[in-house]
This record gives sequence, C-alpha cells and structure tokens, in this order.
Amino acid sequence: MQRHERLEQDVKYALSNIIMNEVKEPSVTGLISVTDVNITPDQKYAKVYVSVFGKTNKNKVIEALTKAKGFIKKELGRRVRMRNMPELIFELDNSMEYGEHMDRVIKDVMEKDNQNK
Repeated sequence: MQRHERLEQDVKYALSNIIMNEVKEPSVTGLISVTDVNITPDQKYAKVYVSVFGKTNKNKVIEALTKAKGFIKKELGRRVRMRNMPELIFELDNSMEYGEHMDRVIKDVMEKDNQNK
C-alpha cells in the first residue's frame, strides 16, 4: 500500500474513533460511519465522507461535525503524525441510500417482468 493511501486509512480510522467516542455535540447521534477520506497530495485539505444511519437529521450531523472541527482536528493531530494537519471538509455520503434505491428499482422491474410472463 502506498504511503498516501496508508495515511488516508489511518486518518479514516482515527476520525471514526474520535467521532464515535469523543465528540460531545448533541446533534451527533445515531450510528455515524466515516466511509472514506480523501486527502490532497499537499495535505492541505481532507474530504471526510460520513454516512448517518437512522432517523437522525443528516444535515444537522454534518453541521455539528463542522462546528466541532477544531476539536476533531486537535484530536486527530494527537493520533496521526502528518506533515501538515489538513482542513477537514465533511460531506454526506449517500452511497448506501443510493444502493438501497437501486435494489428497490431492480426488484420492482423483476416483479413486473415476472407478472408479464
């Protein structure tokens, strides 16, 4: 594994741990998963993709994480050694919901196809 990819994986693991165990924002509730981290080659920015499961307001969770960015960055600096500590950009990852939607569409098409036979 290349050095940059390993760094992204280390940051992903550390962020998952920080968000699940140490962020005390009331809006950060439910099951929250860091699905991916993309760090620019110059390490100035890191896009953090987050999935939120359950009935929680997903946009409120992203806002709360953005609000707690300073704390999260400080904790990340303690856990992962980096040349530069990147600016964290939290993005909502909708790939799980999209996958579920596609499963429903495929199932509906197959049911209609079976009814037409």
